[in-house]
Amino acid sequence: MSKRVLTTESGAPVADNQNSASAGVGGPLLLQDQHLLEKLARFNRERIPERVVHARGSGAYGHFEVTDDVTGFTHADFLSETGRRTEVFVRFSTVADSLGGADAVRDPRGFAVKFYTAEGNYDLVGNNTPVFFIKDPVKFPDFIHSQKRDPFTGRQEPDNVWDFWAHSPEATHQVTWLMGDRGIPASYRHMNGYGSHTYQWTNAEGEAFFVKYHFKTNQGVRSLSSEQAAEIAGKDPCSHQTDLLQAIERGVHPSWTLYVQVMPAAEAADYRFNPFDLTKVWSHRDYPLQRVGRLVLDRNPDNVFAEVEQAAFSPNNFVPGIGPSPDKMLQGRLFAYADAHRYRLGVNHTLLAVNAPKATTAQNYGRDGLMAVNSQGRYAKNYEPNSYGGPVETGRPLSAPLPVSGHTGTHEAPQHTKDDDFVQAGDLYRLMSEEERQRLVANIAGGLSQVSRDDVIEKNLAHFHAADPDYGRRVEEAVRALRED
Repeated sequence: MSKRVLTTESGAPVADNQNSASAGVGGPLLLQDQHLLEKLARFNRERIPERVVHARGSGAYGHFEVTDDVTGFTHADFLSETGRRTEVFVRFSTVADSLGGADAVRDPRGFAVKFYTAEGNYDLVGNNTPVFFIKDPVKFPDFIHSQKRDPFTGRQEPDNVWDFWAHSPEATHQVTWLMGDRGIPASYRHMNGYGSHTYQWTNAEGEAFFVKYHFKTNQGVRSLSSEQAAEIAGKDPCSHQTDLLQAIERGVHPSWTLYVQVMPAAEAADYRFNPFDLTKVWSHRDYPLQRVGRLVLDRNPDNVFAEVEQAAFSPNNFVPGIGPSPDKMLQGRLFAYADAHRYRLGVNHTLLAVNAPKATTAQNYGRDGLMAVNSQGRYAKNYEPNSYGGPVETGRPLSAPLPVSGHTGTHEAPQHTKDDDFVQAGDLYRLMSEEERQRLVANIAGGLSQVSRDDVIEKNLAHFHAADPDYGRRVEEAVRALRED
């Protein structure tokens, strides 16, 4: 039976639904990729008014203090001297469930930090895992659809979840994270945060470095078993929100130490695997953690809707000294997040108190639109250049330029010498204790055994076998035992 042809909304056939169009192999993505933009734009508009992902969230205010000199890597003003403090707002969230979902569920957690710097707001939008399920944003709407409620049954379906993972071997590393002991944090205070993506830092001399962010919790990592989580979610669906609120109210201020891994830009091309692949971590032996500072949360929002639900984090909110990398998932988020906020909150969402700069003043020519409050008076002009003393450009780029080459078109990610979808998943499995492995296998088998199609089960088992023979064998035996009961 011939397969139906996937098309765009205008009916044109889609040539490649796995890879976005980029400027050469490994280059930044192209605005001309109508299929990618259409998918992301439609995806952002599928729910109203809550976020499509990261809907269920909590947040708090605090500060970030620089403890170590990193001026050799970046000229970002808020990182320019030890002891410097910058006000922050942090939003934590689950990913897949709706606004009414429970906190204590097996799901990645969002870890988004808004730095209110003197050179504008810097948004670092990450997760509590250092990797993700996919490496190209064109697959993101499909991935989330597979994890959301089924259109017919109205519930999350193991068939959908595992069918997508079966066809996405690059997800094996993140699946191992998610199904392991850290898959359900005990609270937002007791989990690490990661920038996950690769970012670029540029120093005052113009030297470029690629960096990964690691926020290590100073409360210690604590997690829940599936049984503990089910009990807590039934008693208090808002358990993580309750814990964060009450801790801060009683003066117990959670904190995290920020570290970065730093890779000189020139080393990226020859690293043994693609350093811009979101499904992989950098070896700490190759690029050790370097301490940067301390993040502290010490004030609860006065109004959850106004400050948590209307908080808008956009990965494209950079400041001088910090910029993007060719990470495809990051490149897609540069568009998708800002577009989601314009849809959910309106084009003037940056004027809301939680989103507006605090250490400086936004000066631009944006006017009008829904809920406009920035007329700026009768003599202010809304065009540039002008002869009326309006704000002008600096001519100084925020970060170093990214080199590009090759032909436009959809490209698979560039292959490095040791690129593989399964090596790091196997490495993670072998790092686990015997008890951790047993729980990991039980968690995976519990979901995979519910899948109705044998071919989907076999495809997923092949991924675990490829990661580690013992890993695959145990999962296969556990799935078989559950299906025979």
